[in-house]
Amino acid sequence: MKPFLLVATRPEDAAADSEYEAFLRYGGLTEDQLVRIRLESTPLPPLDLDDWSGIMLGGSPFTSSVPDAHKSDTQLRVEHELSRLLEVLIPADFPFLGACYGVGTLARHLGAVVDGTYAEPIHAATIELTEEGAADPLLDGLPGTFHAFVGHKEAASRLPAGAVLLARGESCPVQMFRVRKNLYGTQFHPELDAPGILERIRIYRDAGYFDPAEQAEVEARVRGVEITVPQRLLANFVDRYARD
Repeated sequence: MKPFLLVATRPEDAAADSEYEAFLRYGGLTEDQLVRIRLESTPLPPLDLDDWSGIMLGGSPFTSSVPDAHKSDTQLRVEHELSRLLEVLIPADFPFLGACYGVGTLARHLGAVVDGTYAEPIHAATIELTEEGAADPLLDGLPGTFHAFVGHKEAASRLPAGAVLLARGESCPVQMFRVRKNLYGTQFHPELDAPGILERIRIYRDAGYFDPAEQAEVEARVRGVEITVPQRLLANFVDRYARD
């Protein structure tokens, strides 16, 4: 099988390694089947799409909607390289799955507004599939309504032009969409379970997702919550696009 590529942008080693492990576990992949590039520390090398089964983009502490003047040189480079990557992937309709930061990156590239209008606190959100979502092969086997972990300062305030809405939420209307046939973005985290989100709460306690004084309350909201449905997305993505 040709490997999948995980493009990661988390500077914190613990968060980056846990994210990679989650994509491995829930995608049913081995380390030789999922290559990781940590883009925050390594420039994106030239990619020949014929070498890959698909590309995934994980989450990030970067906030894309802040003015460029407030972004670090690293964030500006990462955003530029991701834009260049999407310039290749979208015309090729190449298999892509962007989670959280990934959905915002895809939406912005397509000209949608990404801002704080539909930011969500860290919690287990209710996700509802649209009619198109229920018929989409990437969501095969998922119920019409399920819970998934979210926690983001920004989101797409409307669906990008040409995209198909696959899932919505009560406080964030664009939770998942598809571009063309094979490019997907999810606002919710398909890779996160309760231990994973608890770890991120501790790592990012001072990153502006919540008041650090309320950390215990934030942890209590997610501790013990069993999230098992959204991870099927990763298995479906691998099963659908793995190729020799």
